Amino acid sequence: MNAERFGIAQLHQLRGRVGRGVRKSQCILVASSTSSLSRLKVLEKSSDGFYLANMDLLLRGPGDLLGKKQSGHLPEFPVARLEIHGNILQEAHMAALDGTQLQFKSVTVGKYLCAENGGGTIVVANRTSASGWETFKLWRINETNFHFRVFNKQFIGLDTNGNGIDIVAESNTPRSSETFEIVRNSNDLSRVRIKAPNGFFLQAKTEELVTADYEGATSWGDDDPSVFEMTIAGRMQGEFQVTNGYGPQKAPQVMRKHWSTYIVEDDFKFIAGNGLNAVRIPVGWWMASDPTPPAPYVGGSLRALDNAFTWAGYAFFPVPSDITISVTTSQDLTIMGGPVHNTPKKYGLKIIIDLHAAPGSQNGFEHSSSRDGSQEWGLTDDNIQQTVAVIDFLTARYARSPSLYAVELINEPLSPGASLKSANKYYKAGYDAVRKHSSTAYVVMSNRLGPMDPRELFPLASGLRGSVIDVHYYNLFSDIFNSMTVQQNIDFVYTNRSAQLNQITTSNGPLTFVGEWVAEWQVSGASKEDLQRFAKAQLEVYGRATFGWAYWTLKNVNNHWSLEWMIKNGYIKL
Repeated sequence: MNAERFGIAQLHQLRGRVGRGVRKSQCILVASSTSSLSRLKVLEKSSDGFYLANMDLLLRGPGDLLGKKQSGHLPEFPVARLEIHGNILQEAHMAALDGTQLQFKSVTVGKYLCAENGGGTIVVANRTSASGWETFKLWRINETNFHFRVFNKQFIGLDTNGNGIDIVAESNTPRSSETFEIVRNSNDLSRVRIKAPNGFFLQAKTEELVTADYEGATSWGDDDPSVFEMTIAGRMQGEFQVTNGYGPQKAPQVMRKHWSTYIVEDDFKFIAGNGLNAVRIPVGWWMASDPTPPAPYVGGSLRALDNAFTWAGYAFFPVPSDITISVTTSQDLTIMGGPVHNTPKKYGLKIIIDLHAAPGSQNGFEHSSSRDGSQEWGLTDDNIQQTVAVIDFLTARYARSPSLYAVELINEPLSPGASLKSANKYYKAGYDAVRKHSSTAYVVMSNRLGPMDPRELFPLASGLRGSVIDVHYYNLFSDIFNSMTVQQNIDFVYTNRSAQLNQITTSNGPLTFVGEWVAEWQVSGASKEDLQRFAKAQLEVYGRATFGWAYWTLKNVNNHWSLEWMIKNGYIKL
């Protein structure tokens, strides 16, 4: 069948299944008429699902909202056209968030904007393809105004030391001269103009000369040097993006509503009722500044953790009478199985406080609340001491509660950005901070992601009483899993994961903790029985960890990532 007979979403999914093996592959779409090429070219421009869905709606129209027609435009719609004004009608989409990676191709020159040498000098338009130097990361100011950060972490701006119109990437901190507005073509959201702080638009005069001196309106044609084709190369959707995206007025309302309803006391009842004995609760570093954390974060996160300790057992943490704490709760909740002693009542659960987001971001991922994918934790002594202060604050607050079982000093530091020297320095200082307030709480140290020795923390941890090494095992996030069958995934757990866990499990060293795992994989069309066997294998192997295991996570919109869904639907039996 010809490609135009399929929808954009179908073709996008088909393309995603090409090249999953070890050989280089290509996806070629063949059309029978030139009239359908414009729709297929949308797939050529982007691999971003959000963008493709929006363009599909733009091209085919929303159809009859009250009838049976499933395509076509509605000029009579009195308020707005969904396919054009979706960013207004669907506020939660908030397309241009912090960390969104954009690439701009000049329609006249036919090449991509590029920070020469990755930054530190001029911006040109001479690259035939886009990669790191041609990708600009957004820092959001509001819905239309942004800073653009380049590969070497400088910001795009006007050359204020020169003629005032040349575009350079030299400043390490964004100022007014590094603030730009993105103006989009309402009839083709991939076509944009970039308005500079001097009031003029950027234009690619030549491949080597990009200036901010174009004025006037545009017809958005291929002859306008101020028009660029914009491609979204990646997005981030962490807490920084959400709070800064909604802004200081809306974010507190949105976040508190979510936090006060997503994880509630009944969830702790469900956890305890299914034979689980502990929860691993991820928190962000800004919690230590509650109730007035630094922007853009929302105050009130301490109340969430207070609630967890209340629901888990008896709460003995101090709440000063002069502090008003608003309602919130943690975004995610991971569930743990393993040895627990002297558990008090309410639901008889222990709590592991997990510092999931450290100042500066320890891995550059959205779940560590990186603004733009940068990893800057551990680069200075001040940063390490700031992180230790967070651990000190949290341990001091909950040390008297019998429900406090462990403090995880940091989650998933990524090598080589987080060096072993920095990790060891921090882990020793963090351990001392915990011990200052508690002689019984376990201290969990996460192995680094990336290139590392699985036993690299043993010289430090083996000499520290009550220390635990945390490892995370996913049959995901690596090409080796892409083509594995059901049985190969299960065999990998029994063979490879067993060997990896045995390597770090010793009789006289730190305890071992499989702090994250999930019954999800890259297998398509797997049966319920297949997933049951996969989950059972992981439970058997990870159950040998001397400190226990934790499933990521209790609730998730993706069913296999939701332990609650997996239990209720019979995929996991504990």
